[in-house]
Amino acid sequence: MMKKIGFIDYFLDEWHAENYPAWIKDASNGDYQVCYAYGKIDGTEFQKSSNADWAKKHNIMLCDTIQELINNSDALIVLSPDNPEHHEELSKLALMSGKPTYVDKTFANSKEAAKRMFDLAQEYHTPIYSTSALRFTAEYIATKKDEICGILSMGGGAFYNYSIHQLEPIICFMGTTVKQVMCIGSETSPALVLEFSDDRYASLHHFSENVPFRLCINYEDGSCENVTAGSTFFADFIKELVDFFDTGIPKVCAKETISIMAIREAGLQAMKTPSEWVVVDHS
Repeated sequence: MMKKIGFIDYFLDEWHAENYPAWIKDASNGDYQVCYAYGKIDGTEFQKSSNADWAKKHNIMLCDTIQELINNSDALIVLSPDNPEHHEELSKLALMSGKPTYVDKTFANSKEAAKRMFDLAQEYHTPIYSTSALRFTAEYIATKKDEICGILSMGGGAFYNYSIHQLEPIICFMGTTVKQVMCIGSETSPALVLEFSDDRYASLHHFSENVPFRLCINYEDGSCENVTAGSTFFADFIKELVDFFDTGIPKVCAKETISIMAIREAGLQAMKTPSEWVVVDHS
């Protein structure tokens, strides 16, 4: 029996909402389909299509309220990928629903907001997780994960909404024990150094949106590996998302996601005070 997914978004005419429905249908062989959608504001405020026009284009029912959408859905996706500052509000009822809920990148705008969201989900026994799609790119998965002493990461997009695609792979490879961060870049070319508690270092660098995501990984034995994320990472991510909806087992643990949000939050602060260390608050 086909299971129904509901989209909860800030506004619906955005890249993820535009592409996820077809990808999910294909990855699940039609077992899951996006049937309902809700947008808090209309896309016309950003010179986008209206929510009604978007829903008509995709043959998806536009709901008047989040609760109406939740009542009719088997699984939930909170989108708003470029506006994580709205995630806590948009996900509140979903996290109280008990239904498997995926919150798109970036999970939350602060460590404290992330903790509140996970606490609410735990209280209502709601399976939940969030991730960068880069976590599942085949090229990254194929690399060694042990004896890494440093990583240089690069990719495109603004730090605010694209740093998750560099931070998350770094943390996947090197762990969550980042004790402080420093901005070494500029407003137009943001860059960050991460110092780990065991004196290892990583750096991430943002360039234009057309730059592919890449890692240069240095190992303790002196070897080095250069890895570029392939074009299939979104397809790989969608397969994992469908599996989460099937099993209710999160693909990323809450503790790791909260740590990544703490590191990102410190990074945003470091951008305001270049060349100064900012301590990451993991408490």
